[in-house]
Amino acid sequence: MNQLNGIDYGTPKSKSENLITLEIDGVEITVPQGTSVMRAAAEVGINVPKLCATDSLEAFGSCRLCLVEIEGRRGYPASCTTPAEAGMKIKTQTPKLADIRRGVMELYISDHPLDCLTCPTNGNCELQDMAGVVGLRDVRYGYDGENHLKLEKDESNPYFTYDASKCIVCNRCVRACEETQGTFALTIDGRGFASRVSASQNEDFIESECVSCGACVDACPTATLTEKTVIMMGQGEHSKVTTCAYCGVGCSFKAEMKGNEVVRMVPNPDGKANQGHACVKGRFAWGYATHKDRMLKPMIRSKITDPWKEVSWEEAINYTASEFKRIQAKYGKDSIGGLVSSRCTNEEGYLVQKLVRAAFGNNNVDTCARVCHSPTGYGLKVTLGESAGTQTFESVMKSDVIVVIGANPANAHPVFASQMKRRIRQGAKLIVVDPRTTEMVKSPHVQADYHLKLMPGTNVAIVNALAYVILTEKLHKPAFIAERCEVDSFKEWEHFICQEENSPEAVEKISGVPAEEIRAAARMYANAKNGAIYYGLGVTEHAQGSTTVIGIANLAMATGNIGREGVGVNPLRGQNNVQGSCDMGSFPHELPGYRHVSDSTTRAEFEAAWNCVLDPEPGLRIPNMFDAAMDGTFMGLYCQGEDIVQSDPDTQHVTGALEKMECIVVQDIFLNETAKYAHVFLPGSSFLEKDGTFTNAERRISRVRKVMPPKAGKGDWEVTCMLSNALGYPMSYKHPREIMDEIASLTPTFTGVSFKRIDELGGSIQWPCNDAAPEGTPTMHIGEFVRGKGKFIDTKYFGAGEKVTKKYPLILTTGRILSQYNVGAQTRRTHNNMWHSEDRLEIHPQDALDRGIKQNDWVGIQSRAGETVLRADITENIQPGVVYTTFHFPESGANVITTSSSDWATNCPEYKVTAVQIMPVSQPSEWQRTYNRFNTQQESFATDQMIPKESAVAK
Repeated sequence: MNQLNGIDYGTPKSKSENLITLEIDGVEITVPQGTSVMRAAAEVGINVPKLCATDSLEAFGSCRLCLVEIEGRRGYPASCTTPAEAGMKIKTQTPKLADIRRGVMELYISDHPLDCLTCPTNGNCELQDMAGVVGLRDVRYGYDGENHLKLEKDESNPYFTYDASKCIVCNRCVRACEETQGTFALTIDGRGFASRVSASQNEDFIESECVSCGACVDACPTATLTEKTVIMMGQGEHSKVTTCAYCGVGCSFKAEMKGNEVVRMVPNPDGKANQGHACVKGRFAWGYATHKDRMLKPMIRSKITDPWKEVSWEEAINYTASEFKRIQAKYGKDSIGGLVSSRCTNEEGYLVQKLVRAAFGNNNVDTCARVCHSPTGYGLKVTLGESAGTQTFESVMKSDVIVVIGANPANAHPVFASQMKRRIRQGAKLIVVDPRTTEMVKSPHVQADYHLKLMPGTNVAIVNALAYVILTEKLHKPAFIAERCEVDSFKEWEHFICQEENSPEAVEKISGVPAEEIRAAARMYANAKNGAIYYGLGVTEHAQGSTTVIGIANLAMATGNIGREGVGVNPLRGQNNVQGSCDMGSFPHELPGYRHVSDSTTRAEFEAAWNCVLDPEPGLRIPNMFDAAMDGTFMGLYCQGEDIVQSDPDTQHVTGALEKMECIVVQDIFLNETAKYAHVFLPGSSFLEKDGTFTNAERRISRVRKVMPPKAGKGDWEVTCMLSNALGYPMSYKHPREIMDEIASLTPTFTGVSFKRIDELGGSIQWPCNDAAPEGTPTMHIGEFVRGKGKFIDTKYFGAGEKVTKKYPLILTTGRILSQYNVGAQTRRTHNNMWHSEDRLEIHPQDALDRGIKQNDWVGIQSRAGETVLRADITENIQPGVVYTTFHFPESGANVITTSSSDWATNCPEYKVTAVQIMPVSQPSEWQRTYNRFNTQQESFATDQMIPKESAVAK
């Protein structure tokens, strides 16, 4: 039910290539075979009345409103469930049909509240519309008999209301929960007159299995399920299409607006990544953009022990520029740097790295991809030739075997997980490699065929064992390897893999996974017609993260599972623009398009375009910046949209480094944990205030459109330009489209990208997009690899540097949960806290029993890096010897206990393997007590009403 969504064709589009011709109301129509009569009619503008039908769901045929007459057939079949056939002659409007429809509608209205003028969906209600369409003018049946008008509302969900008195039992919400979301949380309870929608076992929505994706709300044709924002604010009067700023799926939404206020975010049915679906975060958790915690004024101070002083934009920028100049004059050109945000747009990220290289004069620029997916960039570049995933999300619908390694899409990428689960329900096989029993292992109507429940840190060993089975049992594809890969590299890799140390029996002793399960999973993947691998941070955030990515690419090449739909190597990016921030040249060794700064030809192109001289030496990575700060050689940082204090490992080392610096500039929408160590705060803009593009995990570049003016007065890109100009390097862009035009002119894979071209292609495009691929590249490596021949590389397994001992006998691993996002700065400021209001420690019952820990007890977690305290959650989802927590709340201190161990190739932190001890405690850790004192002080500094109006900072 959506007034701004356009035409609803009633049933899904047929994918058949065979065409048939029929006649409807005297009009000859040609449609694909398998098209419903209802959709065929709608295709030529003949709209048959309907209530239970919608084109996002399979036909159901319950409302009996869409009946038609078909020449030569008896009765009045439902047009939604009747397939169009060649030669059919159909009538949709006859006196008899009109009489039947009015009778059906009369029955609906006789048990429906007649409060249309005060109903929140007045004017946007399909029941109301259909009453008008069928010409209902009177209802003969009164309300004296039994009815449902006094049923109570369920207001338990913070985002929508369930008003059972307005339910017409069309089943659309139930079907949406099954077909679109795949949660199966809703059902029709009771029979006949007693039938009503029920969440789980007649529970309130908030207590049920409902994941609040909003699919049921979107499907409801009446006011039964209605967003509370619509009830409070009324319906939107215009909309703009934009892209979600949460995970790497990159869902397209229509922001429905009243003036500059968002009323609701509705998933765009034409969105290529999400196809009209959403999750609780993108659909509902956008209220942070107008939260009272937003920081809207620039502020400066000379020391972090000083209160903040509000200043003008000009003063804040000039102060920043003078401090950076002073630091460089004192400590040298390389003493400052910048961080690019994976939450900001491509255009904003491009400007920050350009600022560092052209205005700062060095390559000290990095991005949060360093701490999540930098091993993806390295591993896929050296094997396949391109630092990105190979497929579209839609590709999974052609997969026969799906391997999920170190990822829980149901929590971290829920919209894609719904699509994946749909394919599994259709018959695809599933292999999950994960230390935990996640929702992907077992959920309604989806169960993994094999769950390789390995010990954290043994990914490489498992991947090698899978390859061992494939090679020793001759399940690989020699013809593909001979044609597409470097044969010498394959022979070397084959010799390495077939060593006994990589056998499932040997790996069982290392990983804890039974050898026969490894063998069976390897055979299933290798024998698949189309085998696809999806992986996440459980692969990359290890000391051998790059090695595992290389191993995954080896598996795909060896089995020929690359270069077509339904296969591939697919990294599930965590943040909305992780892929884009990497594409934009945000690593210290690479310019945009993954071209090394040491390459003189590439450098010359940028020097000519940017009118500057570029440093040929790679700059500092994030961990190097911290170490250099401790050494007194890195003293200034421009941090746009990142919270390194909460997100980076070994928190006490990070904060120690920041305390050494002389000028930290944070540009963000909230006073985040890093801003509490800053000397300059520049207010940022939310995604609703941005123009630009995001690039998702499929390499899909999608438009981000400004739906409201920046609340602080300036967009992030404008602030970066101001700083660059103040430093003496001119940036004179008038609009983000000009920035994208410059990106396209300097980046071969983006040559054909522009805002105009994206709009022409329906809102998004997948790079590479150039003369060779003017409409983009949905599937990579067709025919040949980007590097020419695929390269196999040996993947020797080494045990994690973090060892369990008597003092630290357990392994801690970390991850995310559905309702919260990353460091929680956005989702913690929404009603999502109702589902997850604190980080907890998952622990196996036996480990809890051994330590005298009960459910909800406070437990101390101690590692070599530090100590914190969390509440215990005792569960068999975790295996003995392993504990697990999330990192969404700063006071939890999850990264206080993670160590500085990192990936050998990229310095991606080993968040997933930390040796710890767990014990019952009765009070917070010393770090938490210190944090609480510091946090209280810093928040008071930002809100202190005694701030002097004169805004000069003492030098």
